[in-house]
Amino acid sequence: MLINRETLRSRLLWNKNRISCIISIYMEGILSDKLEKKVILLGNEAIVRGALEAGVAFISTYPGTPSSEIGNIFYRISKEAGVYFEFSTNEKVALEAGIGASFSNLKTLVAMKSFGLNVALDSLLPLAYAGTKGPMVIIVADDPNCWSSAQSEENSRAFAYLSHIPILEPSDPQECKDFTKLGFEISEKFKIPVIVRTTTRVAHQSSLVKLEEIVKPENKGEFVKDQKRFVTMPPRVMEMKGELLDKIEKIREASEKSKINIGSSSEKSKVGIVTSGISYLYVMEALKELGLDLPVLKLGFFYPLPEEKIKRFIKGLKRVLIVEELEPYLENEVERLAKTANCKLEIVGKELLSQIGEMKPEFVAPAIAKVVGKKVKISDSKFLIPKMKHLARFCPGCPYWSVFASVKKVAPENTVFGGDIGCYMLGSVSPHNLYDYLFSMGSSIGIAHGVNKSAKSKVIAFIGDSTFFHAGIPALINTVFNKSNPLIIVLDNQTTAMTGHQLNPGMGEDGIKIENIVSACGVKNLKVIDPVNTKEFEEGLREFLDKEEVSVIIARHKCALLVKKQQG
Repeated sequence: MLINRETLRSRLLWNKNRISCIISIYMEGILSDKLEKKVILLGNEAIVRGALEAGVAFISTYPGTPSSEIGNIFYRISKEAGVYFEFSTNEKVALEAGIGASFSNLKTLVAMKSFGLNVALDSLLPLAYAGTKGPMVIIVADDPNCWSSAQSEENSRAFAYLSHIPILEPSDPQECKDFTKLGFEISEKFKIPVIVRTTTRVAHQSSLVKLEEIVKPENKGEFVKDQKRFVTMPPRVMEMKGELLDKIEKIREASEKSKINIGSSSEKSKVGIVTSGISYLYVMEALKELGLDLPVLKLGFFYPLPEEKIKRFIKGLKRVLIVEELEPYLENEVERLAKTANCKLEIVGKELLSQIGEMKPEFVAPAIAKVVGKKVKISDSKFLIPKMKHLARFCPGCPYWSVFASVKKVAPENTVFGGDIGCYMLGSVSPHNLYDYLFSMGSSIGIAHGVNKSAKSKVIAFIGDSTFFHAGIPALINTVFNKSNPLIIVLDNQTTAMTGHQLNPGMGEDGIKIENIVSACGVKNLKVIDPVNTKEFEEGLREFLDKEEVSVIIARHKCALLVKKQQG
């Protein structure tokens, strides 16, 4: 996994060299009552401020970079802000908690990263049909270039077409605040959840944000029974879909008039640009450096798109460049609309701009230059930026060093090793180079079972404590029930370390003991070992590698960085 310095920032919020500055930002910035004041905020911090200005009462999340700061901040300020906040066990549960709050008429914010939306999808789709009662905004943070996302370069905009849920795309912290508030307004008016989609560069970008009044939350909800709205069962569910599509058309009318879709014009140019999100900032930077004045349409509403506004924009153009990150969703929509608005329009997009990786000014500038016929030498361009240095090591003092050293020493050569999502993903790179597969949260156990049943190979599957609570328990139950024999190592470092040391259900003296859950699932071969005691850990490995039933070793040792944090 590649981890850049920006990503590391969210993991080290507690750093003692910055803690006083962070507290100052929370209290003087995010909770400031000085109206009209401008403060420097991250995009994620601006989202928190926007939710407070909207009167949010209930916040639930599962941490995942690049959205993690949202939960971190609410955790620190919830008492003073007078809101309810929780770190839920996973994103599906976080959404469902939010649904319950919304059905009880509270203003609700749910936050997650892109892959969390996959986890929550099972409840998200029926929520779109049922609609909301109290307004709900769902923050979804994508990670182009996979800075902190090992699984894939997911583009969450696709869910708009699947779910028929409105999606807003801010490009900077001011818009993060404003679009969050707008999301609550749309949700309240149309009784529908609204997604605010950010990306790493938006979530972790800093700029001045103008503060407005924080609205005191209404925390006392009431659930009024309404089966017609809240029970998604045929034949009523078919009526619900029709109602949802009607809502979307009404929201499209609002999108046509919305000020977040910004269009500029130029009488001199027959070449225009359509863009959205962070790509808009790259477009404006490139135009400035190239000395060009082109008409630009910035779409803050990704779904539903303001189709008539787009048609008006492209009507007088001969050529249009679509600048967007990842898959060409805007490009496809403009092509569709051009068939009736301007059938001779030349549409340029992914033939010049890759759908792999982040958009960057050094990519956008030559694309613009090419569509207008201007030569630009990128080798001489100020757009060139140095490559980021990436870190691929466990922290000094991390207990995982001992775990991986012991496993490599003891395990037979033909052992299959399964990875999961957490700090221990770094076991897949040098100097360990251990994992034979790594997919998604909880998958280390599920895939281990399938490999064992199919290839009869001995599998050692690694999973972290937070990930175990998130998605590992059902896979463990399946493994026990269907009788395979992987050795599962639960890396219990007593925190959710990778995303910033957030709470998980196993933390503290009153936390849920993982060994009790494992035992209740029917696992007989179970040990809790401190991996720093390498002799005991290696003996446990040797004993369980030969077992014909599933075995679990809980490698329990507190995260080294958490120890430093607690020591002050």
